[in-house]
Amino acid sequence: MANHKSAKTRIVRNNKRAVINGARRSRVRTFVKAVDALIAAKDKEGAANAFKTAECEMMRAAQKGIFKKNMASRTISRLAQKIKAL
Repeated sequence: MANHKSAKTRIVRNNKRAVINGARRSRVRTFVKAVDALIAAKDKEGAANAFKTAECEMMRAAQKGIFKKNMASRTISRLAQKIKAL
């Protein structure tokens, strides 16, 4: 356990950030799963609309440091390829 006041503060702050980051990560994954589900259902129009929101959320998370930018770009690219193939 931390002995200094600043170290205790960092522990509390890190725990708060972990909760926020976890919620953001979960939110992005939910959007991506929605796109995947529409792709599996072969709904090109719905998948394209869901993709727009998923892309926005993924890049926002990358800017916030939840995901690395290359990982976000790679995921978006793969989803776009799947939608195009429908």
